[in-house]
Amino acid sequence: MRSASTRAGQADQRRAELLEATRRIVLEKGLAHTRVADIAKAVNVSGGLIHYHFATKDELITAMLRATLDVESTRLDELVKGPGTAVERFDRVLRYYIPESPEDQSWLLWLDAWNTALREPAVNAIVLELESTWLSAIERVIADGVTAEEFVCADPAGAAERLDAMLDGLAIRYTLHPSVLSRARLLEHARTAAAREVGLDASAFAA
Repeated sequence: MRSASTRAGQADQRRAELLEATRRIVLEKGLAHTRVADIAKAVNVSGGLIHYHFATKDELITAMLRATLDVESTRLDELVKGPGTAVERFDRVLRYYIPESPEDQSWLLWLDAWNTALREPAVNAIVLELESTWLSAIERVIADGVTAEEFVCADPAGAAERLDAMLDGLAIRYTLHPSVLSRARLLEHARTAAAREVGLDASAFAA
């Protein structure tokens, strides 16, 4: 007879498979057009099995977004606490923020989530947590730089809000219109704005 721990492990593995399949289907079809039937087909299981693990489609979508947020939050925390000077850690955070390409899956997913958040409270709550996570990370790395006397900034929280809003806008433009704004130019803007917020010349952030 299988042990409870074995059954629990298998259930966790199945949930992880369903979440990954959900992410793939959402990236292909969008949050609004993804159906449980699409996800079931992708992993060759019945819709009933999906509902055994997730009572509703909304619960499944929310769990997928939550899992994505947890992975990104962990990575962001590693960058903030990582080795190097405050400038080096700040630059790593900025580069992590910026999409790798116009097809960056994480950015495409969160762009879709922002749109859905206008009408779905559960998604709205996760998007708010995503924003709070990024704001906190930027504020922490700036505050650390101030403490280390590398930066001069009277209001790290305010600086984080300004940078976060600017980066969101530029990243959306880059994702939608990469021929108008290149990633290199986006990174240049990010470094220039960050340097101004902490009393440095932009060249301090040059790779």
